[in-house]
Amino acid sequence: MADSGPWLTIVGISEDGWDGLTAPARAAIEAADSVMGAPRHLSLLPERGAARRIVWPVPFADGVPMLLDRRGERVVMLASGDPFWFGAGSVVTRHLEPGEWIAHPAPSTLSLAAARLGWSVETIRSVGLHARPIETLRPHLAPGRRVLALMRDGAAVPGLAAWLVDQGFGDSVLTVLEALGGPRERVRRTTAATLDWADIAHPVAVAIEPAGDGRALPCASGLDDDWFAHDGQITKRPVRALALSALAPRAGELLWDIGAGSGSVAIEWLLSDPTTRAIGFERDPDRLARARDNALRLGVERLELVEGDALDRLADRPHPDAVFVGGGLSRPLVEALRGLPRCRLVAHAVTLETEALLAECHARFGGELLRIELAQARPLGTKRGWKASYPIVQWRVAW
Repeated sequence: MADSGPWLTIVGISEDGWDGLTAPARAAIEAADSVMGAPRHLSLLPERGAARRIVWPVPFADGVPMLLDRRGERVVMLASGDPFWFGAGSVVTRHLEPGEWIAHPAPSTLSLAAARLGWSVETIRSVGLHARPIETLRPHLAPGRRVLALMRDGAAVPGLAAWLVDQGFGDSVLTVLEALGGPRERVRRTTAATLDWADIAHPVAVAIEPAGDGRALPCASGLDDDWFAHDGQITKRPVRALALSALAPRAGELLWDIGAGSGSVAIEWLLSDPTTRAIGFERDPDRLARARDNALRLGVERLELVEGDALDRLADRPHPDAVFVGGGLSRPLVEALRGLPRCRLVAHAVTLETEALLAECHARFGGELLRIELAQARPLGTKRGWKASYPIVQWRVAW
């Protein structure tokens, strides 16, 4: 049985194996009753010691109960490099109490890649594509960016290159970094359009320097409408920019987008920060599917979508920090939203009936009421004139 103190030691192991481990990490492995890890990690250890070697299963989540069942033993869990950088460390430690574990990280792939490339770590955008769609990269494709993508395996790299070409970034310089830090290390450089290697080894990361004629996603709110597939049911760019300004997304916050339509407001909320979350409610299944496709294409697949009437589907959802109602606000919905603690609400109205409801709500509950009138220049005979859009009334309130 383990002595008092941590029963689990999380050891980061690099491609140089035993030789690259710190003295405390080696001591933990030599004293362990069990060592758990992927076959590749276990193969990096010498055949020594009496510890039982346990292969971590696939999918990864299946191994967590196996690990927790060994409480009371001295257990070492092996993970790649720094276990808390796109690694398994946080997945495991969320099930443990402070004092039950200790970690000995090794240099991360990010650090090793930066050392090979001469890049400043703080300037690199890092993306883990082990089990996430390749479109996760989309917000980071802009000239001047430096991106490091951790790949599932070597076979996934040509797919990455082909996708970059499809996005108009075929001129991007790709540095393929294989088995960093070990005897199999190899670093090669090419472009997305010309990559034709079939011998890329695992583990592998790809450093991307975006270049080409592809469109870069702006950093400001209010993307052009043509970024989104829609059937006309979309909060238009200027109004969407005003809505997002009123919603004021902050890191880690959750948005409810009621009547999501094309998903444009929720998607831009998610693009504002990688820690934000959003749930979209939409009755129409075709619009729901379109919103899902838009979210995936723009790299925010974490948008959660719920089909059905929002009033029927709000129960048991995590409480939002902000709610956007793009249309269809009703008294019952207002009353339901009034029960949410510490919440910001932004609602838009186009029809006279909903505008009257917003005026009534403003009188009862306070907040800000804003009338938005927009007009665009359009041909008028041989000259030009202003064509007005329907005015939008925005109610913004916090309770």
